[in-house]
Order: sequence, then structure tokens, then C-alpha cells
Amino acid sequence: MARTRTSKAWMREHVNDSFVQRAKAEGYRSRAAFKLMEIDDRDHLIRPGEAVVDLGAAPGGWTQVVAQRLKGRGRVFALDLLEMTPLAGVTVIQGDFREDEVLQQLEDALAGEKLALVLSDMAPNISGIAISDQARAMYLCELALEFARNWLKPDGAFLVKVFQGHGFDDYVRAMRSTFKTVATRKPDASRDRSSETYLLGKGLKA
Repeated sequence: MARTRTSKAWMREHVNDSFVQRAKAEGYRSRAAFKLMEIDDRDHLIRPGEAVVDLGAAPGGWTQVVAQRLKGRGRVFALDLLEMTPLAGVTVIQGDFREDEVLQQLEDALAGEKLALVLSDMAPNISGIAISDQARAMYLCELALEFARNWLKPDGAFLVKVFQGHGFDDYVRAMRSTFKTVATRKPDASRDRSSETYLLGKGLKA
């Protein structure tokens, strides 16, 4: 199938993107790694000795950052439907994190430990139908929030990518009803024209 003008323009922008070039030069699997680095530099989310889950982890850009910053002290679990190339010090669990079998694998690995940090940089495959894409994106966010409620320790944190649009305000309210503090982050590596933003919740409410 021939590429459209839009896809050609995106490819041109992608190839010339300074963060894409940096990711290749520095050995990161995606430019998204720099988003997490910037947020963590500010908010100090990744703490050695703790357990972290990266939801929808493939290809592994965020997982790489977590593994590096844990410095071998702590555990990181990468969950995704897609196959992901292994990373040193990372437990990769392939499957749907809503399914009992996948959750049981995680529970067995944690052996009773709660998570300090849940990360979600998930986004649906884009269909081009804006209202449908937004609904699917918000659904993933809701699933991630429910996961965080169930698996975080009381002082844990949850960082999630959210697309502004229908359902965004309701989601922010859900975050505020779940966490003691909720902040918005828009890292430099997040393209200005993108409606994506990141919400950071800290400290579960009783």
C-alpha cells in the first residue's frame, strides 16, 4: 500500500527528531525513554530497592530507564501483549495484564511485596477516527489506574500517559479520588502538537 502524504510527513519528522537521533546514539529502544528520564529527574520516582511495573512496556524504552536507575537494587517487571526483547535485570511477562494467569505470574514473582511505582505509557493503535481513538486510549488509562489501585503500596506512585479530549476531566477526577496528590507533566520529548500529557499520582488514599 502506498504511503499517504501524512505518513510521509510523519516519517520525515520522526527521522529528523532530535530525541529519535539521541535514542539511537545512546542505545535506547525508543525516544520515550527521555520522557521518563525528565519526569524522574524532577519527581524522583525510581528508587533503588523498590519494585516497579511497566504496563504496555514494549519495545522497552521506559523499562530500560527503570533498570538503569535501579542499579541492580530492586526489581522491574515489564508487562505487554507483545513480545519484548529481554533486558538484563528485567522480568518480562507477556500477556494481558487483565488476565488471571498474567496477574498470578506477577503475584508469584512479588511474593507478597507491593509495588512502589506503576508506569503506563500505553496508547492504542491509531485508527484515524478521533472519537474512537480517544475512547480506546481512555479505556487503557482506566485499566492502568485500576491496576495501580490494586498493586501499589500506600506511599506508591502511578505515572500514566493520557490524551486530552473526551473523558480527560473525568479521569483526572478519578485520579484525585485515588491519590493524595495529582500533578501534570509535559516533558520536552513530548511533541508540542501531541495532545498527550502525563498524570502523576502519589500516595494512595485510604
